[in-house]
Amino acid sequence: MQPTFTPQFRDDLSALLAWRRDVRHFRRDPLDDAVVLQLLATAQLAPSVGNSQPWRFVRVRSAPLRQALAAHADAEAARAGDAAYEGERHAAYTALKLHALDHAPEVIAVFCDEDTPVGMGLGAATMPQTREWSVVMAIHTLWLAARAQGLGLGWVSIVRPETVARLLDTPPAWCFVALLCLGYPQEPDLVPELERRGWQARLDVSACVSEV
Repeated sequence: MQPTFTPQFRDDLSALLAWRRDVRHFRRDPLDDAVVLQLLATAQLAPSVGNSQPWRFVRVRSAPLRQALAAHADAEAARAGDAAYEGERHAAYTALKLHALDHAPEVIAVFCDEDTPVGMGLGAATMPQTREWSVVMAIHTLWLAARAQGLGLGWVSIVRPETVARLLDTPPAWCFVALLCLGYPQEPDLVPELERRGWQARLDVSACVSEV
């Protein structure tokens, strides 16, 4: 029987969506392995094109690999900042913490298996990128499930896909999508960090909706 979602549940869901934050500062408390595995199982419930379920999660447990990923992210962050910003904006950029690979309790690389036979290609004939979009849905599902348990997640995008794939020695058909940091946030906050730091506020929905 389909469950009945109460007004209280809908309010709680809205609060969960509002409290989903991109976290960069984590406590160092280790995560129970069963909790991480349950979160990944929840991510498996995400929708995917043709039910292809193309997400592939790689838990980075090796300290040397995590150090290599952190060093790579630092180098790319510095390069990107020098290329894109000047003056006060460059100073504001360098003050941002763009990853927590050096201290987050859990680091997970997420890939899309472009050669998966699951789903038999349904729905991806004209738009194969829908497989990668499906992986993003799994990440968002993981993000919400983590927040519901008081955990935070940070998506690290200041890396080069080919470098991450090489460091982690993943199959050639696996397309890199995300590098995630997971753990208990140091200071949970309803306002996104980039907004608190004056970098970018959330747009009003009217700026994102049009009619034809």
